[in-house]
Order: sequence, then structure tokens, then C-alpha cells
Amino acid sequence: MPGGRSRHTYDMSTTGYHWMAISLLLNAERLRRLRRLDCCAISDALDKLQLSGVVTGIPQQAGAARIAGLAITVKLGTGDPPPGPRRHLGATAIESGGPDHVIVIEQRTGVEAGSWGGLLTLAAKLKGIAGVIADGPVRDIDEAVAYDFPIYTRALTARTARGRIVEKATNAPITAFGVEVEPGDFVAADRSAVIFIKPADIDRVLDTAEAIVTRESAMAKALLSGKPVTQVLNGNYENMLES
Repeated sequence: MPGGRSRHTYDMSTTGYHWMAISLLLNAERLRRLRRLDCCAISDALDKLQLSGVVTGIPQQAGAARIAGLAITVKLGTGDPPPGPRRHLGATAIESGGPDHVIVIEQRTGVEAGSWGGLLTLAAKLKGIAGVIADGPVRDIDEAVAYDFPIYTRALTARTARGRIVEKATNAPITAFGVEVEPGDFVAADRSAVIFIKPADIDRVLDTAEAIVTRESAMAKALLSGKPVTQVLNGNYENMLES
């Protein structure tokens, strides 16, 4: 579930509320740390830990800042929508999210149709959503640029989703850029990469990435102090990702 809550069911007892409060506080601190890291440092940490989740070649089509948050997933497809009241694709995701969330969309139908658009961007901006990562075409990108709203996608289009694709599910497992993404997974993105991290791995990824940043910061200070680059970038740097 978004917010990193357990999949187990808890009653609304004092113990249940206490557990949820701790969980929310822990995730708030994890997100604070994640937002301070660039994707190169996170990628190095995943390499060191032999974990996957890094996707490159996804342009940041709008917005200037890097983003990080918990995934709210949206699955789009062709055919009929699920039973029940019909809602515009993406609307449920926006209503359920906030500043700690990134909306991740799967639109791998092969149909050229927008998986995200201008009014959705405005609504997400007003709700404080951190950004959108779309494995599928996005339309109205000029509006997203004007709103300075971060969007990552490989494909742009002017073609509407109406009559072409529908929302199949919100907050269900999806596949984005070949990576299996679940609601509540940690997401980071900048101009270097889009990265997905499982909640079970986030603590050791953060610890490892922060240690790498500390070592590289020390190397940068050494260079600024006049130390030769051949001494700074020696065998210690080449071997820093080894166990």
C-alpha cells in the first residue's frame, strides 16, 4: 500500500495506531534521506549490494528537480474498464496521493494514446504529488513544463486516451520499463536514471549510498585542496564498490 504500510490487517486499537505512527515516521525519515541522494550514488549502492532496479534512458521531459517518493501505481490497458463507476485514468491515484508519492504508470499496450495529460498534471501539482514516471506516451507536455511538474517518459503524443485505453487498476503490481513495481516501493529519479527500491532493501541501500557519498565528498575536497587526481582516484576509488 502507498505509505509503506504493512500488507497485514491491523485493528484500530491503540497498538495498531502506534505501529502505523512509527511506520509513517520511519518512512518520512527514509524519504528525507533518499531525496538528498542523486541516482548515481543510489545506483552505485545497488551495484555494491547486487540489487536491481536501475533504469536508464528515461528523459525528464518536464520539471527541473530530482524526485523521490513512494510509488502509487496505475495500470492502463485496452478493452473494457473494471466493473464499477468509471473514472478518468489517473484520477484515483492523484486523490490517494500527496507530496510523499510518485505516480508510476504502465501503458505498454502498443497503442499510441496518452497515459497522462494536462488536467491530470494540474490536479497532481495542486495535490503536491512529487512527479510522474510513465512507461507509455504522455500528452500535453508543454503544460507540464509550464507547471514545472516532473515527468519522466520516453514517448510523447498528442493522441487522447479516450476511446483507446482505459484504467485497469490503481495500486496494483505493474511492470514499468521491465521492472516489477508494487505500490509502496521507493522511487527516485533524476536526469541520470529512474530507480525502484523494494521497502525490504531501502535501509541498507540508504546506508550504502550515504557511505559512498561521504567517500566521494572527501575525494572532492582533496582535489580542491590541490592533491593530484592520480592520487585521489587511485585503487581505493576503483575498489570502493567491492565488499
